[in-house]
Amino acid sequence: MSKKVAVLAVNPVNGKGLFEYLETFFENGISYKTYAVADSKEIKTNSGITLIVDDVIANLKGKENEFDAVVFACGDAVPTFKNNIDKQYNQDILAVLKAFGDKGKIIAGHCAAALIFDSVGIADGKKLAIHPYGKPAVKKGIATDGQFEVDGNFYTAQTENFISILLPELLKVLK
Repeated sequence: MSKKVAVLAVNPVNGKGLFEYLETFFENGISYKTYAVADSKEIKTNSGITLIVDDVIANLKGKENEFDAVVFACGDAVPTFKNNIDKQYNQDILAVLKAFGDKGKIIAGHCAAALIFDSVGIADGKKLAIHPYGKPAVKKGIATDGQFEVDGNFYTAQTENFISILLPELLKVLK
């Protein structure tokens, strides 16, 4: 039986990345539920397309045991996070990621996702593919120039352009 995945989408989310994860999961029979890192289920892509996802991040807190993996579909994560640090949904995503990490669950993401994983202290000593602009900000993980990295339960791609080469590795543990 395949694993169940919680997919986190910031607002605005990188649509190309989000849809690549979702299509791959759908086509491979992997169960998933999408969560907006926002106050409502309505989010936008970086290009302005409105999406309605399954739920909001607040409703994932405490339910981490219902999932085998979490995927962080990045977008304008760092500037959005920086500009909205005081919002509860940003505190919720940090708590959710920390809970998944503390439980040793599969954690995946692209672009600045590795920076967020590093910031909550779940990626210490792990090799992480990250957008080149975010590389200097990684403190406890090992930021690489790789197109993707797999290190233990961490699956990261440098940008949305490399999700396609990360996904076959992720599928091996999700199927």
